[in-house]
Amino acid sequence: MCPINNGNERIQSNKSSILSPEEIKAIESWISQMGKYFFETARQKMVTAKKTLKFKYKLIGHGDNRVVYDLNNGYVLKIALSEVGLIGNANEAYLYNNCNEEVQKYLCPVKEFGSGWIIMKKMDINVPLTIMKYKKLIELELECLRYDIIPIDLRLANVAFSEDNEMVIIDYGLFIMDLKSPVLRWFV
Repeated sequence: MCPINNGNERIQSNKSSILSPEEIKAIESWISQMGKYFFETARQKMVTAKKTLKFKYKLIGHGDNRVVYDLNNGYVLKIALSEVGLIGNANEAYLYNNCNEEVQKYLCPVKEFGSGWIIMKKMDINVPLTIMKYKKLIELELECLRYDIIPIDLRLANVAFSEDNEMVIIDYGLFIMDLKSPVLRWFV
């Protein structure tokens, strides 16, 4: 589990209260060879990562940069497929643990994070496509901007709903909060 540093910022660790040491080793193995698959498609990387990891968990999604597993305990595990995925995981952990609490309530909670992985609360991803949902998405964007967070890549595919039927951002790996945001280190 990621320890807390000064109560504000998490330190990256490869210990987990949820993942077994064998699962952590499987992730480390995948991350160490991930660069060999730079020129493959996201789908090809996902298939290769799945074979390398050999997890018992159900794969519930993937994008260009990460795969998502359902841990069957109310949490999901996101594993990087690329350098951008590594940065996205680190950035989500950083942002969640350092942003204003008024914005934090709209971000999917981060439970733990380590090298190449992050565990977050599982959210309902069935977002109905209605005008009201687009309005809420715009309100979320304005709320982020109000607290000096640039919500890069905020779209309906990256939101879900909480138990209280509130829209929550589940993928904020490319958001920028300040000059310490890990995503900025990638661009510079």
